[in-house]
Amino acid sequence: MDLRISTILIGILLPFFIGCSSQNESKVSKVSVVERPNTDVVNKHYVSNKAPLKPSAFIKLPVGAVRPEGWVKTYLERQRDGLTGNLGNISAWLQKEDNAWLSKSGEGKWGWEEVPYWLKGYANIGYLLDDKQMINEAMVWINGAINGQRENGNFGPKRIRKDGRQDFWGNMIMLYCLQSYYEYSGDQRVIDLMTKYFKYQLDFPEDKFLTWYWQKVRGGDNLHSVFWLYNRTGDKFLLDLAEKIHRNTADWTSRGHDLNAIHCRKHKRETVEEWPAWFHDQIDWHNVNHAQCFREPAQYYLLSGDQKDLAASYDNFDIMREHFGQVPGGMFGSDENARPGYDDPRQGIETCGIVEQMNSNEHMLRITGDPFWADHTEEVAFNTYPAATMPDFKSLHYITSPNMVLCDAANHHPGIDNRGPFLMMNPFSSRCCQHNHAQGWPYFVENLWMATPDNGLLAAIYSASKVTAKVGESGEVTIHEKTNYPFEENIKLSIETESAVNFPLYLRIPAWCTNAKISVNGEKLDVVAKAKSYVVIERNWENDDEVVLEFPMQLNVTKWEKNHNSVSVSYGPLTYSLKIGERYDRKESDKTAIGDSRWQEGVDKHNWPSYEILPTSNWNYGLVYDEVNLESSFKVERKEWPSSNFPFTLDEVPIVIKAKGKLIPSWKIDEHGLCGELKDSPVYTEEKTEDIELVPMGAARLRICSFPVVGDEKANRW
Repeated sequence: MDLRISTILIGILLPFFIGCSSQNESKVSKVSVVERPNTDVVNKHYVSNKAPLKPSAFIKLPVGAVRPEGWVKTYLERQRDGLTGNLGNISAWLQKEDNAWLSKSGEGKWGWEEVPYWLKGYANIGYLLDDKQMINEAMVWINGAINGQRENGNFGPKRIRKDGRQDFWGNMIMLYCLQSYYEYSGDQRVIDLMTKYFKYQLDFPEDKFLTWYWQKVRGGDNLHSVFWLYNRTGDKFLLDLAEKIHRNTADWTSRGHDLNAIHCRKHKRETVEEWPAWFHDQIDWHNVNHAQCFREPAQYYLLSGDQKDLAASYDNFDIMREHFGQVPGGMFGSDENARPGYDDPRQGIETCGIVEQMNSNEHMLRITGDPFWADHTEEVAFNTYPAATMPDFKSLHYITSPNMVLCDAANHHPGIDNRGPFLMMNPFSSRCCQHNHAQGWPYFVENLWMATPDNGLLAAIYSASKVTAKVGESGEVTIHEKTNYPFEENIKLSIETESAVNFPLYLRIPAWCTNAKISVNGEKLDVVAKAKSYVVIERNWENDDEVVLEFPMQLNVTKWEKNHNSVSVSYGPLTYSLKIGERYDRKESDKTAIGDSRWQEGVDKHNWPSYEILPTSNWNYGLVYDEVNLESSFKVERKEWPSSNFPFTLDEVPIVIKAKGKLIPSWKIDEHGLCGELKDSPVYTEEKTEDIELVPMGAARLRICSFPVVGDEKANRW
């Protein structure tokens, strides 16, 4: 070839080859597996912890960055159309007339925790669904709180005793509401109010600060809000206030604190000295306090930097599970208060405890980066929480238990540690849970995705959703998460971006998944995706890129050795319950509600009925299975996805398990009207083996989730 022609061809083709090479290199993925993210870098797009605070592993995205889709969106819509969305018109605590939350002076007949409890969920559902009517209603209360700030910085209901001590608890909850509103709107009034209020708290006399029960044990909520503001303003006085709050909050890092004795006397129990030695190992045994407050030392760790503080939160969590958490569904058997000797799976948890546990887990995940907290959030959210409410979200339990074979209006004390109709589905099950239940699903949605310190995104908790976030150096991306998880194994992430952007995408591998597979644009990644870790894919992401996660589900039987060797059955992230026939008996709520229920005048109570749920089939089965070959004992059957897009009812569950069991005739309702306590497995029964069906725990309003195991020997008769 002529040298001149060759030179011309090289000049024409070389840029093409160089361009192809650069383009190919830009698409190459860098894939790694990490147990925690690197916190030596700082996200440039989202508010992170300012020095001297320790960096958090993950960063919460602003409210509205994550939008619900799929069945979770259906859940929020049912909340909006059910009790959450209508509570402002039926609950006396939320009436506007004479309400201290709408009073400039902070005075009024109505006004404590109920308004902000409800508003945490109500307002955020409005933001997430872009529901203008809900947002406008929420603004009445938000403006009321902001406009109600006094000259000295205090705001909200004026709950100050004659000796000068103030109840700060209600304000701690309202601060959550104001923070969410600011993240959604950017309204500077929130920053101004919080700054002035925290100066008021800093100047408040130390000997009168956080001095009695609820606010003293729950000071961690106040601490969280102080750090939230510090990260936005950098005002140094906030660090002094943080120290003051921690100093005056009940010491969740200690053992044998006298608060336990106070709580025992409050409920007229035996003195604490008469209880087992391990009972002294926890600051408080009220179920909601534990679920809500065990995290306070980890929150303070961000300021102290002391690993002992971080370890204390893990210890608090473990202590409760050691003694009362030998049950499926992620929670623990506490009823109102945990009591030695009451650890059977028929003991339950308040709905408040459920949603506060989810909120605490979300905090702990951001602080520590430990994927355990995401796994545990899924366990509670997919199994225990749906079982606590009616499918139409118009009523709820006060107490939800793994073994719960009737929900009636009877008083089951002392079998459970509550006097009154606390098992039935009632729109006025309790003034706390009635309002506080609202936060569970919206907070869940907001924490599905998180920002990472290296300007990336984390798929933290899996559910159908859409996230829009800033990533990389200056890019923005929208990711559509399409899935029916936890009822199916595949999750598809579709990328939308106006121009290619390089950023790391973190994918959490669930603890239960031992053989995860990941592909990008149809090409399987050559990576060992270990359970309880994060797979990080860093690449130049382009529009229409697609990531597919496959989480093959496996049958698993968990033996609860400390609860009579009972067992529970799970398939992937779902725990299963015996399918029990359910009969719903309608009751009038004003005749079956607990004593402190309050209705607004003129409410048609007939529109808000309560329900007793009674069994129409046998529930007292022991499980028959082969420990070595689970597949021979259990058969998973899949069904069509429900047209309602709501999979948490017996008629619409898209997946069931066929199993074998034997009746145990002597296992009966006991003298307290509760499912009889378990006895040691294996047990012997002369009844024949029967086919039984297991359904997801969250779809079962009547449940047996902890099963006795039927053995071949005749030694252990029930």
